[in-house]
Formats: sequence, C-alpha cells, structure tokens
Amino acid sequence: MSQHGDSICFRQFLLDVSSAWFVATCKTDSWSLFVVFVLADSSGLDQNHGGEYAAYESLIERFITALRTCEVDPYMVLDGGSDHTDKKLETVTKRAEQRIERAHRAAKDGGKEDILPIMTKWVFRQTLTRLKVPVAKCFGEADREIAALADKWQCPVLSNDSDFYIFNLSAGLLPISYFQWQDVKGNGSKSYIPCKRYYTSSFCISFKIQPQLLPTFAALAGNDYVKLPKFIWSRFAPDASRPQSRLEGLLCWMKDFEQPEDTLKAAVELMGGKSQNKEKMLQSLSVGMEEYKLPRSSLVEFFVRGVVPPFLDEELIGRIPDWMQLRVMQARLPGDTLDVLLLHRLSLGTPVDHKDLPSANLTSRPLRQVMYGLLLGKETSYKVEERDREDLQLKFIRIKPTFSRVAQWLQLNSLHEVTVLMEMNCGLCF
Repeated sequence: MSQHGDSICFRQFLLDVSSAWFVATCKTDSWSLFVVFVLADSSGLDQNHGGEYAAYESLIERFITALRTCEVDPYMVLDGGSDHTDKKLETVTKRAEQRIERAHRAAKDGGKEDILPIMTKWVFRQTLTRLKVPVAKCFGEADREIAALADKWQCPVLSNDSDFYIFNLSAGLLPISYFQWQDVKGNGSKSYIPCKRYYTSSFCISFKIQPQLLPTFAALAGNDYVKLPKFIWSRFAPDASRPQSRLEGLLCWMKDFEQPEDTLKAAVELMGGKSQNKEKMLQSLSVGMEEYKLPRSSLVEFFVRGVVPPFLDEELIGRIPDWMQLRVMQARLPGDTLDVLLLHRLSLGTPVDHKDLPSANLTSRPLRQVMYGLLLGKETSYKVEERDREDLQLKFIRIKPTFSRVAQWLQLNSLHEVTVLMEMNCGLCF
C-alpha cells in the first residue's frame, strides 16, 4: 500500500508481546532487513564512502544470534527478478529517479540519503550462508510468497512493508520498528525479544469494516499497481479527526459495505468520469486487490526438501533452464539475471555519485556485455536495455551483447557443465 503523505496510525493496533515470544520461525524480505542493518539510526554505519562491510557483517551476525538465543529459527525470503508483467514499471521508474537525486545529494552534501552501498546484498547473502540460515530467492517479488509461507507455517512476518498490514496473516505481523532485537530479555530457555504484533482483525474491529474489504481499502487507497484520479476521501473523516485523514475518511465511507464488488462499483461512481474510464478503473482496482490474495505456498517444498516449485505463471515455463532455477532459488544467482533473460532489461545500481561525473556503472559495462551474451546466446538479435543515469536524468540505453572466442560456443542450457578451465578462458578472452 503506497504512502500519500497521510496514514492510518497502525501503532494503536499493535499488541505488546514482550512478556513471551515463542514463535518457531520468522519470515522477512531483504529490503526490510536492510532497513534494520544499514538504515536504522542506531546502526551508525557510513553509507556514503563505499560501505562498512565488516561492521555490517557483524550486525547481521548479532541479529541472527539474538533470534537463536530466543530459540527462533529465521528463514529469509528475498526478492528475485522484476515483475515480468510490468504492472509496477511506472512506480519502479519513479523510485529510480528519486534514488539518483538522493545519491547526488549524498555525494555533494555528505548527508545520509539512504543509498545502500553496492555490495550490501552480497555481504548479506554470504553472511547468511556462513551462519547456515535457510534462504530462498523468489523468481519475482517476495511479498505474496512470504505471506503464503508464514500463513502455512502459522508464524508471523517480520517486516516494515505496509502491504503486510493488509494480508490476512493468522499469526500476524511483527513491525521491525518495534522489534527490539538488540535488547534480549530473560535467560536461557526463557529468553525473549520485546516486540509488538499487529493483526488485521484488530484493525477491522476498530474501524468497523468487514475483513474481506481490506484489499479493497488498499486498492482504493492506491498502491504500486493502481493509479486512480485524486478524490477527497478526507471529507468522510469524522469531525474530531484533526488533521482530517484521507485514509481514515475512506475507511469511514466503507463502513456501510459488505462485499468488495459493491464497494468498488460505488467508489468508481463516486469518483466520476466517463463510462469507458469507469470500466478501466474497475479492472485496475480488481487487479490491485488480487495482489492481496494468498497463493498456495510454493516455498515449503524448497525449504523442506530443496525442491524447486513449479511455476505458477505459465508464461515463465520453459524460459528459465532447470539448473538456473535452482541456483536462483538458492540465491546463488542474482535476480538481475532473470531480468536480462526474460525482459532484456537491467536496472543498474545507484551508488553515491556526483551528477557532474560519469556514472560509476560505465566501468563494468564490458563485463555485463559478456554476461548478456551468455544469457541470450550468440544467435540473439536482442539488445539489453540498461537503466542508468546521465547527470540527474534516468536514461534507457540499449546495449549489444558481446562474445569472447570461447563464450560464443556456450549454450545457456548446459552452461553449468562448463569446466573450470573453460570458465577461465572465457573470462580472459573477451
């Protein structure tokens, strides 16, 4: 659920569970953990000068140790490639533009602009491997998979992502902001982490709306998949609400409805517009609501038996070699490889960089071109669209794959069988 400058105060629906916490497992997405490890004020890690990776690694280790001290077994679920349907393309592009501006401000003024050092993800993953923490990387976004797995295993989700306030999770949500992992209480088997837990049921009771309407609320409030005309929902907020909240007004308006379909139709009529636009809005809202339906968990078999689950999306079947599927799910291959293979596109990282200097990503472009050649094959006519900056502008640059003398004989389906000697020649001859 996106943020629009106003918000519901979810804190009043958090239950204090600091007296006992006996959750067997916890699920978290990579971005939320980055918030804990890198962006939290208490960490004090330098973000602007390449990264304090040793201190970052130590912080991760202390976090995992705190969980295990309380007999909590963490399972980490990470985002993979981009959404191949491009439903969030506009939002992703806007965020990339904002990161470029923040990275320039950090380089110019030296302030903290929440720009992750380039190797943060790799250090995170390597540290989890060393600590023997189970990890799964999804083929797309992780939110729905995290929610489905947590619901299947009856354990809470640990995250700051606002979408988890909407998913109907039987064991609830543990917001990272209230997860005091650095303040473990008790001793031995009675150790616990003070935290707070959120349930959708508490939220619905407080605002007197039907639980089945929460996805409708999220869609009407606006999320990464739904773009709606501006409407002054705050006029339905109670007079005692100061300042009057748009989201609270929307919730008050929804009190009289029971079914999502009726709510959507009434909302579209209220927002007005031409009949054709109303149909498009209804379709867009319905798609937005689908994002909060929990699928059957595809990660249970992977965590329990190491088996790659079948693709739920038929469009992906046959497009990713079997050997590559396993390595992606094991987080041994980055999600970027999926973007190149499926979308012929790569959104490059945004390091702290002054706008008057060339992009730091230009240095590694020859290496990326070899990677594009290996992934797409020598017969390809495709170019890969790299998304990088020029000055303060986000640019889309089409890059041609290149092939070394050895790489041109390699096939993606059998790439994992290449000998070490050939790998060395491949790297030396481009």
